[in-house]
Amino acid sequence: MSPTTWFITGASSGLGHALAQHVLERGHRVVATAPVVAPMAGLADRHPHECLVLQLDVTDGRRCAEAVREAEEWSGGIDVLVNNAGIDFIGALEEQQESDYRAVFEVNFFGAVTLTRAVLPAMRARRRGTIVNISSMDGLASLPGNGFHSASKFALEGFTEALWQEIEPLGLRALLIQPGSFRTGIETRTRASGAPISDYAVTAGAFRAIMNKVTPDMFPGDPARGAAVIFDEALSPTPRHWVVLGSDAQRRIGVKLDQLRAEYEAGKDVALSTDFPGSGEYAML
Repeated sequence: MSPTTWFITGASSGLGHALAQHVLERGHRVVATAPVVAPMAGLADRHPHECLVLQLDVTDGRRCAEAVREAEEWSGGIDVLVNNAGIDFIGALEEQQESDYRAVFEVNFFGAVTLTRAVLPAMRARRRGTIVNISSMDGLASLPGNGFHSASKFALEGFTEALWQEIEPLGLRALLIQPGSFRTGIETRTRASGAPISDYAVTAGAFRAIMNKVTPDMFPGDPARGAAVIFDEALSPTPRHWVVLGSDAQRRIGVKLDQLRAEYEAGKDVALSTDFPGSGEYAML
């Protein structure tokens, strides 16, 4: 396999760092990016010719464009973009501060959109390239107390599903990674937003209480093993569109799919009853 160039956001820790390390160890090139570059210095020290470290805040559109240009000039072209950067705040939807939930969308969704749009022109010109968007089990199954994070991942899922339908005829690919709880240190970076409201004590309040007691050993996901799967799927000649990682994600997404199927079947007659008589055969989709 010829060496490929990977552009990875959020590469200073967790799954992004593990993926950058795995890609480099397999003889490929990595453009490792994050708002703070110091934690990525070891990657560049161990792989001075294969790793370019760039400071990047994905909410800065101008810097995103510059970073993509620097990466393309350094490597000759980006083969795989991994939109991994993400943040989270917890609390009921009514509790959380507007500045916090808007920040979640700016990083988790709009940052991925900006970088995807930045790499697509060169990928289209080469008729080669892969977009890997790191979603979450929260992108299919929401929880009380984590609604804005889930909403940002739901948005990323919808964006990516449309994306692969648009770009696959051009020879490009896109896929979603749906991790569960991985030992990435996110429990030390996630904080509550807003003041608790007593009416939500048994719902969002319970989630707040759990997060205050979380320890790494409560997370089943191994970042190194997850990175290996992402690497293989991104370079597979027949990649999947949805890749679930982790036993907790497999369980929770399975429950959600069962719920959706049950609701779908129960509501079939109601759905059909709302059409103009005889119009269903002319539906656009």
